[in-house]
This record gives sequence, C-alpha cells and structure tokens, in this order.
Amino acid sequence: MTSGTSPAAIEHLLRELAPQVLGRMTRRFGDFSAAEDAVQEALVSAAASWPVEGLPEEPRAWLTRVAARRMVDHVRAETARRRREQLVVSLIPPEEQLALAADESEPSPQDDALALLFMSCHPALTASSAIALTLRAVGGLTTGETARGFFVPEATMAQRISRAKQALREAGASFELPAPEDAVRRLPSVLHVLYMIFSEGYSASSGAALQRSDLAFEALRLTRLLHAQLPQAAEVVGLYALMLLTDARRTARTAADGSIIPLDRQNRALWDRSAIAHGVELVSQALSGEAPGPYAVQAAIAAVHDEAERAEDTDWPQILALYDVLLGLSPNPMAALNQAVALAMVHGPQAGLERLETLGHDPRLAQHHRLDAVRAHLLDRAGDTAAAATCYQRAAERTSSLPERDYLLLRAAHLRDRADG
Repeated sequence: MTSGTSPAAIEHLLRELAPQVLGRMTRRFGDFSAAEDAVQEALVSAAASWPVEGLPEEPRAWLTRVAARRMVDHVRAETARRRREQLVVSLIPPEEQLALAADESEPSPQDDALALLFMSCHPALTASSAIALTLRAVGGLTTGETARGFFVPEATMAQRISRAKQALREAGASFELPAPEDAVRRLPSVLHVLYMIFSEGYSASSGAALQRSDLAFEALRLTRLLHAQLPQAAEVVGLYALMLLTDARRTARTAADGSIIPLDRQNRALWDRSAIAHGVELVSQALSGEAPGPYAVQAAIAAVHDEAERAEDTDWPQILALYDVLLGLSPNPMAALNQAVALAMVHGPQAGLERLETLGHDPRLAQHHRLDAVRAHLLDRAGDTAAAATCYQRAAERTSSLPERDYLLLRAAHLRDRADG
C-alpha cells in the first residue's frame, strides 16, 4: 500500500479504472448487469479503504479481485437458486476464477471502455436512461452521485438504471465494439449523450449551483477517451473541441458568491488559454473535411468567442454566418435563439426582436425562460427599459436554476430602478 494520495486523486483514479474493471468482468462472466453491480461494490469498498489504508500497489488488480469475488458469490447464489448441479463456476476453484478475472491477455482497457460507452448508448435506451447508465458504467459514478447530478432521489435513479439494464438484456445487447457500420449508426447517439451530460454539468437546469463540474468533467473525460480511439471522426473531434472551448471559460462564469457573470463581463484573463489553443487546433481539423457537422460548427462559434481579447472585439458577423450554417445542418430552437442574438449584434436589436417574434411560435421555446431572457436583453438594448424589466421578471419565474433566477431578478430590479430614476 502507498500512502499520501489525496482523496481527489483517488476519486479520479477510481473513475478512470471503473470502466476497465467492468469491461473485464463483463467479458469474463458474460453478465453485464451483475458485473456492473459487482464493480460498484468494489468501487465503494476502495473509496472507503484506500484513503485510510493507502493506495494498493496495483489498484486495477485490487478492484478486479474484489469485483471478481462479488461475481463468484453472485454465480454461486444463482447456482443455488436455480438448483443446477453443473455450472462452470462449480467446476473451477475460486482461486482459478480470480486468476481468470485478473488475466491480462485480453483486449485493452481502452477498447473495453469504448465498448461500454457504445453499449450504454444502445438505441433501445431512452436518452435519460443512456445518460444514467453511461455515468454509472463508464464514468464510475455511484448511483447516489448520479442522482445528485440530476436532482432526483437515489431510489428513482436506481430504478432508472435497473430499467436500462433490463432494456439491454431484452434487446440482446452484447459487450463488444459494434461492427464499423453499426458504430457509424450509433455514434450520433453516443455523441448526443456525452453532449447532454456536458451541457447539464456546464449549466445545470435546476438547483442552487450554476455548474456541476463533476458532470462536465466526466463528459470531457469520456469524450477525450472516445477521441483517442476515433481521432479521425470529424464529429468526435468537433464535440471534443466544443467542450474544451466552452469549459475553458468555466472559472470566469461565476463570482465568489456563486452569482452569474455574463460572457461580455467576464475576466478573460481567467480563461484557460491552453484549453483554448488545443480546442482551436481541433476545430481546424474538424472543419478541414468537405462537410463539417453540427458539433464542429458549434465549436467554431465557441472559438470565435474565445479568441476575442475583449468582448467588443468579437467577430459577430462571422458568428452570425456560422449560425446560419449550423441551422442549415441541424435546426434547433436554442441555436435559433442564439442566432437572434448574433443578428442583433450585427444588424441592431430590432432585427433580433423581429426574429424572436417568429421563434415565439415554436412550442419548444414558447414557455422557455431563455426566450424571455433574450427578449429582455434585446429590449434593453433597444431602449425599452420597462418592457425589458417585465421580460426579465417573467424569465426568472420560469427557470428552475437558482443562480439564473437570481441574476434575472437582479436585472429586472436594476432596470426598474433605472426607469424610476
């Protein structure tokens, strides 16, 4: 055992090793659901003992042994329950079973993690189930951590994960990298799940914190893993670039008290220039093909923002042109809302407000707080202070994010004070 490892480093290591050990257990025992439970128990055991006893010399082997023992117990229990006299597990001594589980002569941990990622994003699963299972199986989060990330009771998340595993069994999902043509079909679902996890981590849809850094970190880590395995896939490159360029602004987005600092007022010296440089390099790669995808275009927009030394240096005409391209590739209400802002920055607030009038008929946006927030911002720029205050107030009433609500209420109060003055 090695001592002196920080709890944060242990947590990071466990999340890195979780999919590797789960891949090994699933491959050896052929039961993903039971293997996933066994690995979770091993992770909990490690999280409790390693900070006290120190890090083992071979952390992955330690987890593998503990998970394998759980799997052997599971197989024995199944043997007794089904009253079968002849099962493979009864013919193999426990020490040989553990040796099999720890065997190194198998596919790489990276291949196993990638297989888990594709399996967790199986077409048979809903988006919410795929996210939950991805965070558990590939991200190494416990059920409690996953539940807290989405503000649901742990029992609810446990049921969601259980249903996801049942859906995989019924769909006959196998633990293996999909064939190339199947991987191409399923890759958009994998990217979508990773993007949703990152988005929720970067701007939490509800709760007391603007950001859930643990979720954003997991999405970045898993996308980095996917990029390492598929470095030439343009949309994988594009999504990885988008996450890097967006997350680079993370520390500048909130004040010490947790209140929101909008993009145009952020201290850009706090932005992660190393991440920005890497992201810009990836954007160039993603855009070099004949037909860039939506993630690559979104990454290009993020790069234009990040490369501006000051807010007033932002190349809004280029951003507007990129949004036109993005909406041509993937019509999306939030992208259309952002396009209205870019339109206002290029052609004036009235042009943006006219665009919002058409967007207000979209049922996906009509009751969304961000439509009111953008309208308030543009009305303020157009000089209609009273109407802007009303829209900010309505936006605050419609959001479930406490930091967003506080920011919108503050803007409304500020405008009312200005109107009264």
